[in-house]
This record gives sequence, structure tokens and C-alpha cells, in this order.
Amino acid sequence: MAIQFENNKGDATLTLNGRLDTAVSSKVNSDIEQLLTTTDPIQHLTIDAGRLEYISSSGLRILLMLAKRFKHFRITDVNPEVYDVLNMTGFTKMMTVERALRQLSVEGCEVIGVGGVGTVYRLNGDTIIKVFRDGTTMDVVSKEISMSKEAFVMGMPTAISFDVVKVGGQYGLVYELLHAQTLSACLKQAPERVDELARKYADLFRQMHHIQVPADSIVPNALEHERSQVQHIRHYFPQEKIDLLLQILDTVPAGNSLLHLDLQAKNVMIQNDEMMLIDMGEVGYGHPILDLAHAYSSMVTLVGDYDQIIGIPRELGVDLWNRTINYYFDGLPADVFALRKEQIKAVSCVRNFSWLALSDSFPEALINECKSIFDERVTNHRDQILEVCQRLKDWN
Repeated sequence: MAIQFENNKGDATLTLNGRLDTAVSSKVNSDIEQLLTTTDPIQHLTIDAGRLEYISSSGLRILLMLAKRFKHFRITDVNPEVYDVLNMTGFTKMMTVERALRQLSVEGCEVIGVGGVGTVYRLNGDTIIKVFRDGTTMDVVSKEISMSKEAFVMGMPTAISFDVVKVGGQYGLVYELLHAQTLSACLKQAPERVDELARKYADLFRQMHHIQVPADSIVPNALEHERSQVQHIRHYFPQEKIDLLLQILDTVPAGNSLLHLDLQAKNVMIQNDEMMLIDMGEVGYGHPILDLAHAYSSMVTLVGDYDQIIGIPRELGVDLWNRTINYYFDGLPADVFALRKEQIKAVSCVRNFSWLALSDSFPEALINECKSIFDERVTNHRDQILEVCQRLKDWN
């Protein structure tokens, strides 16, 4: 029985390799105790059971002792045989136990979307897989599953994952989408359908924004999350620029609408002529301006390779967005409509930069590009941006 131990600033992992049976349990317990008492303080302890072949009752007692000792404790990558033992003895109800995940390969698969937290591939004609960026935790994956189910229950047409897998060392979510295409792919194949698709795209936004999230929902507050993302990017921007972004957010009214918060054209799938949502990791509740501003940031002012990320030429994507927002605000007086568009553009300035908080491993060139455009997009228009945002209180 071999043991490996790593403590990364209080986030510790104990790897068990071999058979944890009665013959070795006493020594294993002693070795673990020595490792835990000769290291920095531990806040989270993970047992990596990927190579644990067998566990006896004495081995179970070691796990139980550790679970009682550490508030944040979990066992991961458990093979079926060991999982059955943990499940039968009630351990799966007392602590977090994660099964070993099957491995899939995306070699040769078509890329249908690239985002801040991962890449979406088509596995075959019936299924797609979202592969999360390296370093993404299971907590992030679980949140996306939960948000998809929550939105579905509230009435949104949402693709729900049926399997969590591993692609190399990265997590993946598998979705069944029979004969589905992204909105981008449909538009690229038939650009003459832009007006028809824009109307449906606008309907999707409206349908979602009409849903009021109940107080007991697990869906998080989008405005609070946006503020935390802005605070997260302080290591990229000086404090005065962070403060300006927070000033913009301070003008956003409260709200209870369901928001996707990354509803760009590659995060909309079309199946049997119906649009449905994917990539639900950022779902929240709040005022619709946040959702529309996030989408504007992707569809109009995106930083990065537009064709790769959105899947269509920028000119076509902007045309789709302009038609969509016309349909979304259909019926508003012309002066109010013009103000709403200015407000969306102003609030989108936050998302232009806050999305860098989605990962700490973006290419340095992309980060530097964001830094270089801050003054051009925000600082130089500070007074105008804040003036139109102050009028958001009248947006009912």
C-alpha cells in the first residue's frame, strides 16, 4: 500500500495506491497521521482513490476518522468495487464520494464552440460534449448540471447532461442532442435566414426574462456574482479602473428574472426548429440588462478570435444581434428604444473585462489586448456611460 500526499495552501490531497486491508491498515493510519501533523494547516482534504483497489473495515475506519477530523472532506475517482463497499456501508450518505469517470477521447471531433471555461465538441450525430478547461473542479461541473436542471424545471428549453466523463485529465459533460445545430452553424449555412433566426433568438431571451426566480431557488444573484468577478480581475487592472466598473454595476437595478449570462450564438442549439440553451454554468437571476449586456459583449464587441468563438463572421453576428434587439424591444417608443441600446452597450463594458475571471489561464496576449482597450472603451467615455446608466432606474 503506497501513499502520496500534497498540500497546496491548505487544499490537500492524499492519494491511496493498492489494497487498504487489515494487514496494512495500522501502518497506513500511522503514516497518514505523520503526514497530516507535519504539514501546514489543512482546510480541504481530498482522498484520491483512483488507484485504491480494495478497502477493508479497518480501512473504512481510517476514512471515517478523517471525515470527522476535516469539515471539508471528499473521496474522488472511486472504482466500482470500492464504491459499492462505501455505498453499502452508508459512507456515501455521510460524506462526498465521487465515482471514477469513464474516459472519452475528442480526437478528430468537430469543434462547435469555444468559451471561457471550455470547448464543445460533437462526439457523433446524436451527442455533444463540453470539455472544461484544465484545472476546472468537479464543483464547477456540478454547478452547471444543477443550473441546467433548475432552468429546465422553471420552463426553459434546456439541454441537460446525462453523463460526466473525463477527457484526459479534464472533466466533460455529455449531452444528447439529436440532429441539433448551434444557432451559429444554422446561420452560417443559411445567412438568408438571419431575420427568422433573430426573431426566435429574441423570443428565447424574452421567454427566459419573463421567468421570475423564486426566493428558495439555488440560482445565484447575478449582480453579486458580477461584482465578485470584477474584484477577481484586480491583478490585471489598477484600482481606479476596477472602481469604474463597479460604479457601472451600482446603477443596475435589482431584479428576479432568470438570466443565462452567456447567451451568444454558439450557446443556443436548434433542434427540430426549436431553440434551446446549453452552457449553463453562469446562470443567475437579476435584471435583464445584465443578460443583454453580456450577449452584446460577445456578439458585438468580443475580444479574441470572433470566427472561432462565435462561429460566424463578425459582420453577420452583429447583423443577427441588431435584428434580435429590434425584436426584443418591439413596440417601444423610438426614444426609449435608442436609450435601451445605449444602456446595453454601456453595461456591456463590464463584461468586456470581467470575463477574464472565468479562468486564470488565459493566454497573456489576450489579457494584454483587454488591458490595451480599457481606456478606449470605458475611461474615455466615463461620463457618457455613467449618465445613461443612471437612467436604468426607469427600466421596468
